[in-house]
Amino acid sequence: MATPPAAATAAAAAAVEERPQQPPSGQQPAQQQERRVVQLQAVDITAENFAPFGQLVGANDDGKLFDEQDAQLDLSAGQPRFYIMRLPRRGRRFERITYHAQVTQCLGGLQPASPWFLVVARPTLSVEAYPRQADLAAFRIPHGVFVKMHKGTWHAGGWPVLGLGPLFDGDGPFDFYNLELSDTNVTDHNTHDYGEAEGLALEIVD
Repeated sequence: MATPPAAATAAAAAAVEERPQQPPSGQQPAQQQERRVVQLQAVDITAENFAPFGQLVGANDDGKLFDEQDAQLDLSAGQPRFYIMRLPRRGRRFERITYHAQVTQCLGGLQPASPWFLVVARPTLSVEAYPRQADLAAFRIPHGVFVKMHKGTWHAGGWPVLGLGPLFDGDGPFDFYNLELSDTNVTDHNTHDYGEAEGLALEIVD
């Protein structure tokens, strides 16, 4: 697996282990075992440090012609789906990581002045070649930009264990715009479960 860039490596190197912690109540018995919690240090996203995983796209003046700074999309494998995704409060902890092999995916937060977080790893296009802790990079993403992930980029979600996607603070739901394919969530989730396989949970910290 390729080595992350310097910025992503710095984020991964800042990971530290915590005491084991019980997951929330109400989960299945197999999920009630203690988890060893590892913290990942978040860094502010830039076009440069996110480049191995995708693109960071911001505002352009009206009339600007298409160029390499625009989102380079691949939606050729199906019907595109562009929608607003509302997620419940999920904190900054996750046990699963997934990738989509058939599509580039775009995500952006709609809440003003509210950053959100995304943990990613370089594409491997193999569930068996899932990212190890040192391969993970955690990013803090501001309002007013969106990310386009390359096909196959691993990305992580939060509690509950079945949740996959962005992470964020706050009490209420958080809205994201999401561009993928109409069947991405049905046919193109390729997932590794750190909790089930390794008794591990990962948590983003500032």
